[in-house]
Amino acid sequence: MRLHRMTVTAFGPFAGTQEIDFDALAGAGVFLLRGQTGAGKTSVLDAVCFALYGGVPGARQKPGIVLRSDHAAPGTLTQVTLDLTVAGRRIEVTRSPAQQRPKKGRAGFTTVKAASALREYDAAAGAWRALSRTHQEIGKEVTELLGMSREQFCQVVLLPQGDFAQFLQADAEQRAKLLGRLFDTHRFAAVEDRLAELRRGAETRVRAGDERLYALAQRIAQAAGPGGAPPPPERAPGDPGLAQDILAWAAAARSVAVERCDIAARALAQRGALEAEARAELDAQSELARLQRRFAETRERAESVEESRSSRDEAQARLDADRRAERVQEALTLREAAGRDHTAALAACGAARLPLPADLADAGAEQLTSAERSVREELGALASARAAEARVAEIGRERAELERQLRADDETAREAAAWLAGWDGLRARLREEIEATQQAATRAERFGALLDPALRRLEAARDRDDAERTEREAATRAARAGAAAVAAHETWLDLRERRLDGMAAELAAGLAAGEPCSVCGSTQHPAPARPAAGQVDAAAEDAAQAGHRRAEEARAAADAAHARVREAYAAAHAEAGDAPVSELAEEADRLSREHEAARTVAARAHSAREALAAAEREHRDRQAAQQHAELAVAARTSQREALEGERAALSEELARATGAAAGIAERAAELERRAGLLAAAADAVRAVESTAGQLKDADARLADAAYRAGFDTPEAAGAALLDGAARRELQHRVDAWQREAAIVAERLLEQDASDAGARPHAAPEAARAAHDAAERALREASTALAAAQERRTELGGLSARADTEARALGPLRTAYDRVAGLATLTAGTSADNERRMRLESYVLAARLEQVAQAATVRLQHMSAGRYALVHTDARVGQRRSGLGLHVVDAWTGSARDTATLSGGETFFVSLALALGLADVVSDEAGGVRLDTLFIDEGFGTLDDQTLDEVLDVLDGLRERDRSVGIVSHVADLRRRIPVQLEVMKGRHGSTVRLRTAPLD
Repeated sequence: MRLHRMTVTAFGPFAGTQEIDFDALAGAGVFLLRGQTGAGKTSVLDAVCFALYGGVPGARQKPGIVLRSDHAAPGTLTQVTLDLTVAGRRIEVTRSPAQQRPKKGRAGFTTVKAASALREYDAAAGAWRALSRTHQEIGKEVTELLGMSREQFCQVVLLPQGDFAQFLQADAEQRAKLLGRLFDTHRFAAVEDRLAELRRGAETRVRAGDERLYALAQRIAQAAGPGGAPPPPERAPGDPGLAQDILAWAAAARSVAVERCDIAARALAQRGALEAEARAELDAQSELARLQRRFAETRERAESVEESRSSRDEAQARLDADRRAERVQEALTLREAAGRDHTAALAACGAARLPLPADLADAGAEQLTSAERSVREELGALASARAAEARVAEIGRERAELERQLRADDETAREAAAWLAGWDGLRARLREEIEATQQAATRAERFGALLDPALRRLEAARDRDDAERTEREAATRAARAGAAAVAAHETWLDLRERRLDGMAAELAAGLAAGEPCSVCGSTQHPAPARPAAGQVDAAAEDAAQAGHRRAEEARAAADAAHARVREAYAAAHAEAGDAPVSELAEEADRLSREHEAARTVAARAHSAREALAAAEREHRDRQAAQQHAELAVAARTSQREALEGERAALSEELARATGAAAGIAERAAELERRAGLLAAAADAVRAVESTAGQLKDADARLADAAYRAGFDTPEAAGAALLDGAARRELQHRVDAWQREAAIVAERLLEQDASDAGARPHAAPEAARAAHDAAERALREASTALAAAQERRTELGGLSARADTEARALGPLRTAYDRVAGLATLTAGTSADNERRMRLESYVLAARLEQVAQAATVRLQHMSAGRYALVHTDARVGQRRSGLGLHVVDAWTGSARDTATLSGGETFFVSLALALGLADVVSDEAGGVRLDTLFIDEGFGTLDDQTLDEVLDVLDGLRERDRSVGIVSHVADLRRRIPVQLEVMKGRHGSTVRLRTAPLD
């Protein structure tokens, strides 16, 4: 982190705007921030902290503390702007606290909310680019770039009053938090968390397996039933002996189930034999009862047959008479048919004579035929009158057609006149429409000229947004490539350090007896170093260095790609501006709709001109049609008058031919009807004569047939005939009696039924009750056997499942033991971890050891070789070890606690530790480079010699391109440090001034 420039307005003691050029101050390596007490020296550091974190250090960050200057004018807003470079990025942070300002145009004040802004300098574009205006986003971004929280920043960078030795005297947990952020060791904490999570997962799986096994044990106990097995073993889930106990207990329960199944099978066999005996007795009693019922039923049916014998004889006699009457049936049928025909002929003849005149009411067939011939001769004489009547009808049709044509011609003339009356208005309207389409064509050209640029701006805006997204993705890839390069660098440094640690063994590998050592020159090699486990050779270091170079190349390529994407975004932004895509799309859509609407209207120009031409043609056609219709009306009127004269002449002729009839057709119909009546009457008279002879012949044949069949009269033969239903019913009665008589006769011959009738009455109910009891006992025994078999099968299946679960539980328990051992080891809770050091603490301890070594280099210079800082991993009470610090006093040779240091000793030891921490953090890949440090007071506790040594150490920081700002009012420092930032106080607020020469 390097500070470049800071602008402070109305902050703390500064009433106006003060600008501090840190680049000018940092050029000397060490600069002095001095001023009178209360002038605002510490407020400069407060402003740096406020710009970065939105708060001030230490105790000054309390509720009620007002950052706004009491000297500032009411209209001047408090604001701090800090320009700095961190993690290779040049950024500018601007912050304003919540404050009061005068209301515009009114009395009183209004509250202005706190505001923040973050910008980044784009070297390729040579301009600042806004990143965010959100407090949370800016705070997160700054914290990630610096790698420290506000409190840690104050401990490592600012070292303010009262907190100077806080890190030196901090406990292990506080040091772990700071070192973890600075050295990015949280991944080791993540390993601890992951192992703990794996342990919990493995433990959950083991417990779940135990619970499943125990659940199977409960099911086995339930399947075994009461008394089938003792209670399952009582062991807690996770107990290694649970599986074996349950398997042994399940085998015992399965043996009891097999024994119970054998007992139930023997009981079932016994009950089956008893049930068979009871069933045989029941069958015997049931059969005896059946035969006795059959014998009694047979005797009853025999008595019924004798009682119905007379009814059967009567039915048989009626059937015999019916068979004799069937021989007379044909003659009867013929007589009935002849009678019906004759009756029908008499009725028809009477109906046919009713319409005839009185003189023909009793006429014979010949007389009626002669009258019919006379009527038909008169009918033939009407042929000429029909021709005249047809012509009259044709004249009517012709006249109707003329009337229709006259109406059509008249309608055509009126329509043409009406259309011609509106011709002028139609022509004017069509011409106006043509003019409107021409104007629309002009508008379409204008909107088309505006639409193309709008579409280009819209496409450029979309490209701009796409480029912005691509730029963010490229930035993410560049960040990932940077992280990969940092990791590769760290790996390389770790391998190099491990190789250096084992360099003695590597050099020893090249020693030969009698040959001089390349280090000390001795030819004697009494105890050459031996390679340690995991010794790193030159090839491994070279491979790691090559990997680091490849990662750096990948990071450079990602940064170059990011730069190209930024250039593309800048070009798209220059073309599209800041207008959002939605606004440009809305404008383009509006122009497109206007253009399309104008084009739609303009497209009707051709159809409008075609419509005008068609209307002009129709105008000419309408005029011609009107003239033609008027001529046709005159011609058809003359033709109508001629037809009227011809129809009058023909009507006189028809009147003479038809007489009283309405017309020729009516007259002809009347004559035709009269001829038909005469012909029908003649046919009816002939039919009566024919049916009378047939009836006489049928009577003679019927009398002869009845006599031969044995009947006295034909009527007696007809009465003996039966219809089909009566005949079937009588025959059914006769057949049923004969079948019943045969069955009774057969059953009376059954010897077993007769013997059963002579025996005592059977008792099937008692036999059935005994059989039911035996059958219930058999079912109970069968149910018991089925239950025993099912229990045996279920217990076998459950035991097999328990065995499978127990086998599956073994690997789970082994995996849990392995993961649990690793988790407790890395968490510092394992008995094997004697110092109770967590994995992250172990890594941080190595880093702290490096920090102590780097701090010792400067501490020995500051203390004239007396003091050295050493790392210790000794435990303090029950606390975990790994992050302890001791001061070794060379005068006494003993290690002292840092609490025993005097005020001046505490100051330069803390300073050396802070500088060493800055060196190690900057050298570490992935660490934060601390190029600017501030030390607030503490130099007044040093004597002159120690002060010279401390200043020499601080002056040496220029070799590492770093700078240290000393905040002090010690007068001797004014002569020793030439570059100074003087804070001067006054009645109207403090001001700052840069001095580059010491004052007397």
